[in-house]
Amino acid sequence: QVQLVESGGGLVQAGGSLRLSCAASGSSFSINTMGWYRQAPGKQREWIATITNGASTSYADSVKGRFTISRDVAKNTVYLQMNSLKPEDTAVYFCNARTTLLAYWGQGTQVTVSS
Repeated sequence: QVQLVESGGGLVQAGGSLRLSCAASGSSFSINTMGWYRQAPGKQREWIATITNGASTSYADSVKGRFTISRDVAKNTVYLQMNSLKPEDTAVYFCNARTTLLAYWGQGTQVTVSS
């Protein structure tokens, strides 16, 4: 089992920045990739970014160039640095961890960007 706890959400003005954190515990040694998703009201959950154990990263086009995913292996923590935030980035942001067989989710953290 893997437990994920997100933090760092909040209210920010358009153009501002936030950094989200996701701390993994439990069987974190079994994690292959970690990533971030978001879900806005009335919309489906959307993939944002992924980082592998080898530190390879990938991003959705909607956040490429503005968001950066990183990982501190020693702390079992993944980060999402969000810059140049836009009102359309408003959503609940979820951390995701994938092992060979299973996927785990955090409880989510709210990010609200005001115009």
